[in-house]
Amino acid sequence: MTGADRLQQEGDVVSAFPIAEAIDVSKRYGPTVALRNATVRIVPGGSHGLVGRNGAGKSTMVGILTGLRKPDSGEVRFAGQPAPPLSDRDAWRRNVACVYQHATIIPALTVAENLFINRQPVRFGAIDWGGMRRDARALLDRWRVSVPVDQRAGDLSVEARQLVEIARALSHGSRFIILDEPTAQLDRDEIKRLYRRIRELQDEGVAFLFISHHLQEVYDLCQTVTVLRDAQHILTTSVATLPKTQLIQAMTGDAVLAAETARVAPPAPGAPLLEVRSLAGADYSGVSLAVAAGEIVGITGSTSSGRAAVAEAVAGFQHPVAGSIEVGGAAMKLGDVPSALALGIGCVPQERHRRGLVLGQSIAENATMTIPDRLGRFGFIAPGRKDAVARESIQTFAIVASSPDQAVSGLSGGNQQKVVMARALASAPRILVLIDPTAGVDVRSKAQLLDVVEAQRAAGKAVLLSSGELDDLRVCDRVLVMHRGTIAAEFERGWREADMIASIEGVENHG
Repeated sequence: MTGADRLQQEGDVVSAFPIAEAIDVSKRYGPTVALRNATVRIVPGGSHGLVGRNGAGKSTMVGILTGLRKPDSGEVRFAGQPAPPLSDRDAWRRNVACVYQHATIIPALTVAENLFINRQPVRFGAIDWGGMRRDARALLDRWRVSVPVDQRAGDLSVEARQLVEIARALSHGSRFIILDEPTAQLDRDEIKRLYRRIRELQDEGVAFLFISHHLQEVYDLCQTVTVLRDAQHILTTSVATLPKTQLIQAMTGDAVLAAETARVAPPAPGAPLLEVRSLAGADYSGVSLAVAAGEIVGITGSTSSGRAAVAEAVAGFQHPVAGSIEVGGAAMKLGDVPSALALGIGCVPQERHRRGLVLGQSIAENATMTIPDRLGRFGFIAPGRKDAVARESIQTFAIVASSPDQAVSGLSGGNQQKVVMARALASAPRILVLIDPTAGVDVRSKAQLLDVVEAQRAAGKAVLLSSGELDDLRVCDRVLVMHRGTIAAEFERGWREADMIASIEGVENHG
């Protein structure tokens, strides 16, 4: 069966001239099959979800659709016509653009300079700065993006940067945009505004390929969804006719509902191990909490609530302006990571690429970075010991890799996060601080990471889990909700989703 036949059979929206399609594309890297006979078809004005576990082939598909990778077989077409040569980058920009989770705009340049980089208007042999600003304002007004053209791009919010990138793509003439994890760094209000802009652009004929690990977003936004698993096309179908349980089964290959499975209530926790008193920082104040040995306490709230900053302060990444932190009755030096480590605090940071990993180094080097003193004497690290610890981490955390020597830059997002978790636990901490630990990972990896968290609780560790993901918070014994920098509510295990969301958004729920 061809890709086109499969799409017709599985109920994809039919259009005589799809705006973009990849038909039976395959790609190999040496012995590794990155994609095998996969097909995706995007119609004008539609929003098409592309989902799958980390390593399923999504990134390869995006690379093929954007002309960054040439398929070994199959073809890419735009509006019914063959894709341009890979060397003709301008032609590709006129057909497709990708807005990545990590912005590609240049922070040091203004919004106008980013919009017209390498194609600035010229007058009398020099850049026409006034004309460029006028063109930029006209472009942003055309697509209803309210951003000053002279503002430094690095000072924009994540939401504004994404809208600027979308406007830049549209200015090239493209009416097909790929959104790669666009909501990963947005709070709920920002996500709602992004949804609204996407729907407005769809009404004008712009089509989207939407890549997300948050399956509810696929149901909220997309009409059609394609599932990739193990580099293969599993299905393409209408979102409206696909129950979430079947979607997860298609992604994972079985019917295990990782994050939604009911979890066994833990035994009663012990004495307080972590005590935070009257902590205050740039965006939070008066925060007091305690976490006992054998307890998981969650902190949640919007992006601007201060919940991530509190967790970073406990890990020593931020220096609070007031308050105290004690571990087992011993005071921690505020804003000092070595002090936190010495007291037995391990951390999975929010930004794994900046604080959690050294991408160019191997799994072994990353996983053992916090324990050099245990791998040798007098500053010399025994390679055999380092390799043994790394192999144990690979087995314990189910890291999919060729060997401990593989660079973490070559791992999928879920496997990179497992390496971060392995590094945090390598020093056998008494307290584990987790900040958005499952952000950007697939369903199965999320389940594996949360299983590790529960195992740490069972081993008598104290866990402080800061997350905006409701699935993460299900493992917590208690959840503290922060609103505008203070703790506004506390929920015991078994909370209702509607109540939690209402509290996070600062509204009362009488449902």
